[in-house]
Amino acid sequence: MTITEPVRRLLAQDSSLAEFGIEVLSAGEGRAVLHMVIDESVANGHRIAHGGVIYVLADSAFACAANSRTPGTATAGASIEYYTPAHVGEELVAEAIVRHHTGRHSLVDVTVRSGPRVVAEYRGRGAVLRRPDSAVGSRTADQSEER
Repeated sequence: MTITEPVRRLLAQDSSLAEFGIEVLSAGEGRAVLHMVIDESVANGHRIAHGGVIYVLADSAFACAANSRTPGTATAGASIEYYTPAHVGEELVAEAIVRHHTGRHSLVDVTVRSGPRVVAEYRGRGAVLRRPDSAVGSRTADQSEER
């Protein structure tokens, strides 16, 4: 399992993955693979995985892939299409790949599968977060005029 250092630092600050039982199998060079098993705690009344849980898995894969390429990236926008349900007991694997990155922006595609069956496709836009000291509004009027 290879996980780049920027992603390791990100994961060290993220407790949400453990809450959902998500495991990062690999993350590097603009790619990531994550895994989870659907259990009763994330199933809805139809006994299938709640769509939000599949989104969390896909968005987490997005974050790992994007941050392996461009550290400091967060989701700026995303969409997901659900194709087949994931049932209690099924293992899901999310594979992410950075399709485009330049400057502060990136585009990442994620496919969520149960075995060979595609459960969902996610596409996310990433943007590198600004540091708090460079945020708009943190400058004084004099500093703003200098620009």
